[in-house]
Amino acid sequence: MDTFGVIGPGAVGSVIGESLHNSGYQVTFLGRGTGEVYIKRASASKTAVFPVEAISEAETVFDYLFITVKGTQLEGIIPYLDKLTHENTVCILCQNGYGQLDKFHIPNAYQAVVYISGQKKEKVVTHFRDRILILPENPVTKKLKEGIAASNLDIRLSPDYRYEVWYKLLVNLAINSVTALSRNTALILEEEKIQHLCKRLIQEGIAIAAAEGIHFQEGITEEIMRIYAGYPSYMGTSMYYDILAGKTMETAYIQGYLYEKSQTYDLDTPCLDTVYSLLLASEMKG
Repeated sequence: MDTFGVIGPGAVGSVIGESLHNSGYQVTFLGRGTGEVYIKRASASKTAVFPVEAISEAETVFDYLFITVKGTQLEGIIPYLDKLTHENTVCILCQNGYGQLDKFHIPNAYQAVVYISGQKKEKVVTHFRDRILILPENPVTKKLKEGIAASNLDIRLSPDYRYEVWYKLLVNLAINSVTALSRNTALILEEEKIQHLCKRLIQEGIAIAAAEGIHFQEGITEEIMRIYAGYPSYMGTSMYYDILAGKTMETAYIQGYLYEKSQTYDLDTPCLDTVYSLLLASEMKG
């Protein structure tokens, strides 16, 4: 039987690990230290408990590793990968944004487009919605999808993977920016001026994508705004939870990634430029 490891028992990693474990797969949760993680649904009272093993003490060599720590924490786990992998280990990176894959030199490493909404407070993960990972379509990812078909982890293989990457960048761009800067949940989307700002950010992202050769259909801005409208008002974003906790945000891999692309193509992106500058300033420490 294949062995599965999940590095980072947070909102994303815990849901992935739970999905596999509940279907009988051999899963190990790996974190900074030994402990437990508790997983509950936003709409249910039942809570599942899973043990967490310290990554520094782990001795298992895994066939599949889901790396779900935030992009800002990757440097801390890379030194442990040699002892956790063999030459055919498949690593799936599960972070917001894009560009993290450049840090890895593992032959079978792929970055997933992640749709899993949740939050972690201390040891408790609350799962709000979705358990979707979108990966490029190839023989390795096809084998993974077939191998975990019994689980409710929804792995989707895309022949147009770059489109999926840029679509999620657009989704992350506006909602993460406004919730982090306002330190407010999706409730902020009830404000008309915030809706207008989100639309402007998405439109600027569309222009950057077009310069990269990714073209979206007409009406994509309204489609993403409808996605936002479906969020419960109490739901935050990863950057919102990070800024409240005083943690480094994933700005470099979302707004920063898009900003660098806009500069490369000499595009006029005033809203992106502004929110990116403010996000950087929000993390400055005297």
